[in-house]
Amino acid sequence: MPKPADTSTKKLISLAPDNWVRWVTNIPNIRANEILSGEFQWISRESDVLIRATSPEYGEFLVLNELQLRYNSKMPRRVRCYAALAEEKYELPTYPVLINILQTSDTVIPTRYTSNIAGLTATQDYRVINLWEVDASVPFQQPLPSLLPFVPILKGGDNESTIREALQILRRDEDLNQLETVLAFFATFVLESALVQDIMRWDMGVLRESPWYQEILREGEARGEARGEARGEARGRKEAILSNIEMSLEAKFGNEGLELMPQVSQITDLSQLQGILRSVVLANNIEDLRQVF
Repeated sequence: MPKPADTSTKKLISLAPDNWVRWVTNIPNIRANEILSGEFQWISRESDVLIRATSPEYGEFLVLNELQLRYNSKMPRRVRCYAALAEEKYELPTYPVLINILQTSDTVIPTRYTSNIAGLTATQDYRVINLWEVDASVPFQQPLPSLLPFVPILKGGDNESTIREALQILRRDEDLNQLETVLAFFATFVLESALVQDIMRWDMGVLRESPWYQEILREGEARGEARGEARGEARGRKEAILSNIEMSLEAKFGNEGLELMPQVSQITDLSQLQGILRSVVLANNIEDLRQVF
């Protein structure tokens, strides 16, 4: 079983920061000097990773990396806000990058934020990287170890041999072997859970240690608390679990998964709902879930 570790975005990028900034900016001679604090006193959220970088052509500037489990329509405004705050705090120009991890169905993802009021226009360009469009060979060839845990959801990475190759590289390096829970979590999106368990050689319950699974739970809990705060403690707990299930269904199966929510919402037993949440995490397809229900 993998040992507990820091598998945050900052940890992932710090594995090979020069290769990372070269990949996200497409600037071949760029160098990462320092990973800075992305926390700004004006807002409560912390930007994922802010890197001070230099290149002979552009001099010193900031690379702002914003990773999202799934894209949402608030991101263009958010990227504009973070880029402006970063420039104000460090007095350097900023190159913003929005990296979307899981595909959203039929959603056009913009690469620019614009607003106009009384003839005054605000514009913020940023680069968009959708991981499902990135070839699975990239983390092996560049090399880019920060992308190895995401191999199962990269283009062409949804097969056993590629996932096993990524796992072998992770396990050979002490700094990388802590990331196998992330790899396993995304592997359940494309392979049967039994096969993932065989590849990893540990109990699939360890997936709950994955930071991406925890992010889904946190978002679901926040949504559930907001819905149930005025409905009593027991009702609030149910709302929180239902929201966790909803977030997990959307993360793994998109709109097709959300179609199951009306059926799930009819269940009142909390332990049964918690069992369904676990099943969603381990399910390989919608049919598996229908059998559970």
